[in-house]
Amino acid sequence: MYKTALLSGLATALLASGSLQAAEALKEVGKGEGQLDIVAWPGYIERGESDKAYDWVSKFEQDTGCKVNVKTAATSDEMVSLMAKGGYDLVTASGDASLRLIYGKRVQPIDPKLIPNWKNLDPRLHDAPWYTVDGKTYGTPYQWGPNLLMYNTKVFPAAPDSWKAVFEAENLPDGKPNKGRVQAYDGPIYIADAALYLKATQPALGISDPYQLDEKQYAAVLDLLRKQHALIHRYWHDTTVQMSDFKNEGVAASSAWPYQANALKAEGQPIATVFPKEGVTGWADTTMLHVEAKHPNCAYKWMDWSLQDKVQGDVAAWFGSLPAVPQGCKASELLGAEGCKTNGFDQFDKIAFWKTPQAEGGKFVPYSRWTQDYIAIMGGR
Repeated sequence: MYKTALLSGLATALLASGSLQAAEALKEVGKGEGQLDIVAWPGYIERGESDKAYDWVSKFEQDTGCKVNVKTAATSDEMVSLMAKGGYDLVTASGDASLRLIYGKRVQPIDPKLIPNWKNLDPRLHDAPWYTVDGKTYGTPYQWGPNLLMYNTKVFPAAPDSWKAVFEAENLPDGKPNKGRVQAYDGPIYIADAALYLKATQPALGISDPYQLDEKQYAAVLDLLRKQHALIHRYWHDTTVQMSDFKNEGVAASSAWPYQANALKAEGQPIATVFPKEGVTGWADTTMLHVEAKHPNCAYKWMDWSLQDKVQGDVAAWFGSLPAVPQGCKASELLGAEGCKTNGFDQFDKIAFWKTPQAEGGKFVPYSRWTQDYIAIMGGR
């Protein structure tokens, strides 16, 4: 808990650290420096060590001479902390971290003209507000996806259609209470999931954007989360631990990424996911360049490599995400013909993508409050 508080405090300080710093962008991509250091979500940078079929690093290293080193991070706050300390070239930042990194002067603008495969990018991701600020482009879109409701099919013979199963005390279809059998995400951005649920179930609150909450709306959301605390088995952030909890700890339902569900189903576990009627939050991740990157040429080569059709498709197949390049849906045997449809490619407009909450002159509750209050809620306060 102290670590979480430290990370959140650091994140808040970064967000408030002042105006943007327009770092000098690379004018042309030259010879690689021989090394590349990336902070990434687990499963995002695979070299065949987990499964020989999933390797989009080895060929890159052979072609460019840039040896890839990866530091995995389990939360956006951890990514912000690592980038603040420095020593990394790239980070695969979600929308709840990207603006903090931009305003915290930890990443620099890039020049899409130096990335030939930029032309492959999904038009829906062009100039997205989580990586484009003041007309400058701060990174290369990598993958995107929804935060789904994952459930045990033995507990739920029919798919649940609502987040109510994790937010409100009730008996599940097996006749047993949900107390101690549901999980919530260990991150302040989860407040938006609760806000999305209340947007649908308490329309009188007038919530239009789950990331822009006034004081009254915010108080109602926190009340829901405090009541939910009594139901929680674990606040999850480690995908491996969450998968173990579903297999061994009797967890019946939780928010989750497609990655966990796909991995559990591949093991033959009784797991499925659903897109609840209240909607879902989601993430669109961007490969961002550190303002003091020591290997910028290798970094640009990686950003270009990452937008290849097959690379995008293979990453989506492994992680259970969606490619930032539409042709990736057809270019990967691992993903298969129906992979993009299964993972939610056509649901883009229904996803409330993660973004950093900002006060906007005091109209809304800022992210600094989200971090402080969610830490307190997880601690039972």
